Amino acid sequence: MAERSFKKEVQHLRLGEGETFTGEGILAITKALLENGVGYVGGYQGAPISHLMDVLADAEEILGELGVRFEANASEAAAAAMLAASVHYPIRGAVTFKGSVGVNVASDALANLASSGVTGGALVIVGEDYGEGSSIMQERSHAFAMKSQFWLLDPRPNLPSIVGAVEQGFELSEATNTPVMLMVRIRSCHVTGQFTTRDNRPPPLTVKDALSNPRRDVSRVVLPPMSYAQEQDKVKNRWPDAQKYIREHGLNEVFGPQEAPVGLILQGGMYNGVIRALQRLGLADIHGKSDIPLYVMNVTYPVVEEELLEFAEGKDALLMIEEGQPEFIEQQLGSLLYRNGKRTRLHGKDMLPMAGEYTGQVMLDGVQAFLREEAPDRLPAQTRAPNRPDESEIPDLSKTVPVRPPGFCTGCPERPIFAAMKLVQEELGEHQISADIGCHLFASLPPFNIGGATMGYGLGPASNAAFDAGGEKRPVSVIGDGGFWHNGLSSSVGNMVFNRSDGVVMIVDNYYSAATGGQDVLSSRAENASKSTQHSISDAVRGIGVEWVREIDDTYDVGRMREVLREALTTDYTGPKVIVASSECMLNKQRRVKPQVAAAIREGRRVEKPRFGVDEDICTGDHACIRLSGCPSLSVKTLDDPLRDDPVAAIDESCVGCGNCGEVADAAVLCPSFYRADVIHNPSPWEQRLDRWRRGIIGWLQARRARRRLNFDAIEGVAAE
Repeated sequence: MAERSFKKEVQHLRLGEGETFTGEGILAITKALLENGVGYVGGYQGAPISHLMDVLADAEEILGELGVRFEANASEAAAAAMLAASVHYPIRGAVTFKGSVGVNVASDALANLASSGVTGGALVIVGEDYGEGSSIMQERSHAFAMKSQFWLLDPRPNLPSIVGAVEQGFELSEATNTPVMLMVRIRSCHVTGQFTTRDNRPPPLTVKDALSNPRRDVSRVVLPPMSYAQEQDKVKNRWPDAQKYIREHGLNEVFGPQEAPVGLILQGGMYNGVIRALQRLGLADIHGKSDIPLYVMNVTYPVVEEELLEFAEGKDALLMIEEGQPEFIEQQLGSLLYRNGKRTRLHGKDMLPMAGEYTGQVMLDGVQAFLREEAPDRLPAQTRAPNRPDESEIPDLSKTVPVRPPGFCTGCPERPIFAAMKLVQEELGEHQISADIGCHLFASLPPFNIGGATMGYGLGPASNAAFDAGGEKRPVSVIGDGGFWHNGLSSSVGNMVFNRSDGVVMIVDNYYSAATGGQDVLSSRAENASKSTQHSISDAVRGIGVEWVREIDDTYDVGRMREVLREALTTDYTGPKVIVASSECMLNKQRRVKPQVAAAIREGRRVEKPRFGVDEDICTGDHACIRLSGCPSLSVKTLDDPLRDDPVAAIDESCVGCGNCGEVADAAVLCPSFYRADVIHNPSPWEQRLDRWRRGIIGWLQARRARRRLNFDAIEGVAAE
């Protein structure tokens, strides 16, 4: 069950010639693929463009009507390998995955693809989530394009430019026999706009047709001596052909006046931010008409040297606006100017930050600093003076707003796993614990502070291999079901079996690839019309040689979790030990259950909803439950009682009724202040009568107690008389 459904939106993909499409960038990309005769598409879910895979999955019927093959690949490597279909056959193919990490995982297949070259257009749509919107290490995909010689498109973030880049990407790929990367940032993926559509075009040669007429070209096999010839082909033919194609077809763009003392060179993805900065300086209008010349690199690799030299002609200074580090384009531009004897001064990272996202304010500060130094007469008078206070400056809230680190969702079934792990460590001492990519990595933060090392998706257990040396304590690894099926079965668990590891692996099975939006995986419990699910993780690990396997079907049973963990860490058995801890992702469960419950209540059916609370009279206020749970719904409140100074624990309205707080309190032998109350919607007549009797009895008892209380007001009145 994916985070978002596009069942309704994908119907816009059927629009024909001359109609107007309105929607998000990811839908526009899909429409452009269909208009350009793509023969197959695939990819791996992962932010920021996991929704592109969701769009493709929801559009599978439309793809099928056109004869387009769609595959939700097991990993980025599997997706990139899919492009092998375009090596020998004139079939256009496209795959998509997350930026630098996806490229890293797919690097073997991509390197071979770039070496062999392609016959059909091959497009790799890379979701570049550099900056504060990213959940991963900060790297750029640009380096890989340079290393393997992929051509890298970075279109301006508007729908017509993005749609045009898909078409140009396929054509550039075919014209140069080279795979092309199309880089789309988060804002490009989800920008909304319009473009004029064309008819969808079935692929001239489908993958089914290709099977009937197999082709083979030994010159495209990556083996010596062909691989040596392929390198020469890259440099002598493909590279010059790409530069020629880019120049002749105007893929890069120039805006603004033809003559000026200064100019800005920028990646296409930076265009909107640059225009906004110029607008704020009074140097551009709302339509993007700029008073400063702009050279927009919709293709950031390869660089077209003739175009850059022509743009630099007659200019005293240039500013290279290149987000991220290292400054690959700036270095190449500086070398180009030097080798051609140009005296044009080049600025870039001296005016703009070396690292970090180029937000609107960062862009404004950099452009303003450049113009103030190189062309102060171009700035409005009020902005020429340095160090002028900006009245619109955004206040620094870092000293007043507390840091809010990422954490588990309310009711997350992974929370009790780490509560149990914490309890076991209190008993047996701290252990070496490694993590993996996924939600469970949040356990490295408070309140759990467990583990933290992570080396890649599916590599959690492998990253503990060096510690599996027969020490006093066994190393513990945590890996999710998504990471397990992605890479963990072979690279981590298989590695442990082969090397006779004695470590412990906790496989967190929450039924989905939850961290990337709730897509199904091999072990998902849900029925999937087009994918095979309900495959057992336990059977898989036993199949490669793991003998010690324990299954826990309810992670909220903290006592059971603790017992199994203790057993794994203390057993005399020598060999890999695997614990499969299963409970449905609460976020996905709520997406599925809430509409069903709401419908049942509307229809008048009886529905029970559990609610949990804390008895204020019993709670001691030591907050141990919070330190072991950390649930966002478990908070504190101050009582009006003058004899109770410390705030007590409290459960707010966001509680989903998972019961974890009570389970933790019980397993840790904490206070018995937690209680459960079932809220009944549409109760039966008998339950309504029973409720009235209970209320009556409770009311009578409360009134009797009130009459027996000592009345201080009455005593004061008697004393006054």
